[in-house]
Amino acid sequence: MLKPLGDRVVLKRQEAEEKTEGGIILAGSAKEKPQICEVISVGEGREKDDGTFTKMLVKKGDKVVISKYAGESTIKNDGEEFIIISQDQILAIVE
Repeated sequence: MLKPLGDRVVLKRQEAEEKTEGGIILAGSAKEKPQICEVISVGEGREKDDGTFTKMLVKKGDKVVISKYAGESTIKNDGEEFIIISQDQILAIVE
């Protein structure tokens, strides 16, 4: 298991759609990277310069939306691919 440090979050992408709304099956290279991910683990937060502490707003199991262009680090662990990003790169929580 990966335990992120500071205000970082470990995510796993949800599977990309295989078909368009019109029923066309997409080839692997035509699929966009999904922007919805599941939160796998969350860091403890980070102390800011003014002495306050960054509150973590997401928790394990949340579904979140990230930017297509999020500055992410991708890592493979136990044969699965995970993304590690800072909490501020998460755009929304899916409810």
